[in-house]
Amino acid sequence: MSHEAELNGDSVREPAVLRARVAALEQAQAERMRAESAGRDLEERYRKIFEHSNDAIFVIDPEADRILDVNPKACGMLGYPREELLSIPVSAVHPGEMPALLAFARSVFEKGSGWTNELTCQTKAAQTLPAEISASVIDMGGRTCLIALVRDISDRKRLEAALERYAAHLEAVVEERTARLRRSEEQRRVLLEINNAIVANLEREALFAALTEALRQVLAFDRASLTLYDPLRDVIRVYALAEGSAPEGLVPVGTEFPRQGSHLQSVLDEMRPLVRPDLEKELRVALEDRLLQEGIRSYVVVPLMAKGRAIGTLNVGSRVPDRYSEEDAEFLMRVATQVALAIENMLAYEEIGGLKARLQEENIYLQEEIKTDYNFEEIIGESGTLKKMLRAVESVAKTDATVLLLGETGTGKELIARAIHHLSPRMHRTLVKVNCAALPAGLIESELFGHEKGAFTGALARKIGRFELADGGTIFLDEIGDLPLELQAKLLRVLQEGEFERVGGSPTIKVDVRVIAATNRDLEKATQEGRFRPDLYYRLNVFPIRLPPLRQRREDIPLLVRYFVMKCGTKLGKRIETIPQKAMHALMAYPWPGNVREMENVIERAVILSQGSQLELGEWLPRFAGSGHGERLATLEALERDHIVRTLELTGWRVSGETGAAKLLGLKPTTLEARMKKLGIQRKR
Repeated sequence: MSHEAELNGDSVREPAVLRARVAALEQAQAERMRAESAGRDLEERYRKIFEHSNDAIFVIDPEADRILDVNPKACGMLGYPREELLSIPVSAVHPGEMPALLAFARSVFEKGSGWTNELTCQTKAAQTLPAEISASVIDMGGRTCLIALVRDISDRKRLEAALERYAAHLEAVVEERTARLRRSEEQRRVLLEINNAIVANLEREALFAALTEALRQVLAFDRASLTLYDPLRDVIRVYALAEGSAPEGLVPVGTEFPRQGSHLQSVLDEMRPLVRPDLEKELRVALEDRLLQEGIRSYVVVPLMAKGRAIGTLNVGSRVPDRYSEEDAEFLMRVATQVALAIENMLAYEEIGGLKARLQEENIYLQEEIKTDYNFEEIIGESGTLKKMLRAVESVAKTDATVLLLGETGTGKELIARAIHHLSPRMHRTLVKVNCAALPAGLIESELFGHEKGAFTGALARKIGRFELADGGTIFLDEIGDLPLELQAKLLRVLQEGEFERVGGSPTIKVDVRVIAATNRDLEKATQEGRFRPDLYYRLNVFPIRLPPLRQRREDIPLLVRYFVMKCGTKLGKRIETIPQKAMHALMAYPWPGNVREMENVIERAVILSQGSQLELGEWLPRFAGSGHGERLATLEALERDHIVRTLELTGWRVSGETGAAKLLGLKPTTLEARMKKLGIQRKR
């Protein structure tokens, strides 16, 4: 192609190039306009988001401590107009947390973004709002700033706090229910242990020890006790105390006090528990003052219910105030239900045991009486003096009057006492005999009135006294003149009131006993000398019967001699058919200082010595026959002493046993030993 053609060609193409360029420019312009429109749209969209966001939006320049822009939500949240909010520093919104806020801002600058819920904002009204902040770095006209989305999380915090409280509550409820289940399980186990203790222990000390040991596993206490209520006397008696819980000064077991006015009255009357949180802060009755003095600050008492009535109370106390709750009282009520049944069974067991012990005592006593060789099988004699005495016996026997038998040793006072009993309406009950001279002074009170376990050294078990044993029957108090002066008042009380207490015990025991007393002493003289209480003497001397000595009814001596010869011959397997006249004269002439008892012993000795069918008095006859014995019989006491010594020499000074002197003399060994001591009889060595 030629140059001209090329020129023509360029000329031809130039408008097309221009048009293309114009078109490109127009397209670029259109694109810019579209971009600007899109930018405006985007800015408008972001502005709308900014303006209508549910979160508060802050544009912040941390270095200048200025708020550059905020949305309406931020103004509403903080309570500021927009212009005012843009005019205050950031520190006004976070007055107390600027160090933490600046640290958060530095972290956002380093990382480009960040989030926290540990900061707060302060409103214009000075209300602190917990906030959740999400921040990013933005460029604001060449300045690096932060845009922060702030959300008020007060409701969330309240909800979280509520949830935490609820969770804590649930945890507490679970713990409480778990503890309650644990306590319930422990209580069931304790109730089972108590039930086993009730089955295994029928004695009060053992039962209460097992009961308190089981209770301590679920209930803290410093003192525990059981009381029983006596409705007839309207008194409350302390029945049992936890071991070691009765310090000096506190009421011991057996103590009684009136129901009326006591702290247990409402429990017994209303049959419901009583919880006392703090005795130091509450009005008290007298016994509660005593508890407080002993250090008890709080206690709970529940009734022992049996057959719809309160028979007593179960009591626990603590030195700690506010120790017990209604729940504790409810548990103790369950315990008390079992204990009440056990107490009823135990009282029945103790009553049966007491009756059994009494029967055993009576059996032992009767066996001892059976083993004793009585001086008489029947009253022998036809003298007027004897008949007069027997008429008096017949007259008084049918009454319950106290009888005082007076007479010398060996006149048969015990025989007359037995005759009075057998002729009386009490004949089917026991006749109990006590020789006041044969018992040591330290034991006679226990023998008469009984003692409780532990009352003194050696008191290993409760003992029923002779008065209790004779309840409904008759008691024969021989040698009453030898009763110690300190016991005479107690005996007088029994005679007048029919009541007494065991040694070491406090419960009063009432008995219905007829008393027959006997003595060879001059009680009237003893009262004048101060050795016997006058009031007791007058009380005993209601119906005195004087037994005549054998020397005052000599006409009865032959009858008695023949009777004793027959009795001793039968016992010893000998047949004595004749009594020499010389022997009978000697027996009639002898003054018999030991009376009928001495005669029986002399006859028994003679029967032993007799080799054939004729009674032989042996060496006794020349010793006491004729007038040579007058000086030897200066006093009855001397004669008695001589007779005892001769009997002891005959038995080789053996006191007890089948071949002992007591057997030959018709005495109990203790009685003979007492007479030997009184007469100063000792074996020469």
